[in-house]
Amino acid sequence: MSVDNKHIAAILLGAAAAFGAYKYSNLTDEEKQKMKDNLKDKFHKLKDEAESGAESAKNYFNDLKDKAAGVLKEHFPDVEKHLEEFFKSGNKSSSAERTETSV
Repeated sequence: MSVDNKHIAAILLGAAAAFGAYKYSNLTDEEKQKMKDNLKDKFHKLKDEAESGAESAKNYFNDLKDKAAGVLKEHFPDVEKHLEEFFKSGNKSSSAERTETSV
C-alpha cells in the first residue's frame, strides 16, 4: 500500500486539529470568550460582505440587461414587435398542438 498525497494531507489536518484542541484547552475562560467574540465578529463581517456583494451583483446584471436592451433597440428599432410576434405565434402553435394531442 502506497502513501498518497491524500493520506499525508489527512495526517497533517488531524495533527493541526489536535494541536488546536490542545491550545484551546489551555486557554483561560477570558481568552476563550475573547476568541469566540473575535470569530463572531469576523463571521458577521463576512456575512455582511457577502450580502452586499450579492446585492451589487444583482444591480450590475439589471444594469447590464437594461443597457443590452437599449443597444438592441438602437440597432434594431422594431425588435420588440418582431419578438412579440414570434412569441405570440409560438404560443398559438403550441396551444394548437395541445388541442390536437388531447383529442
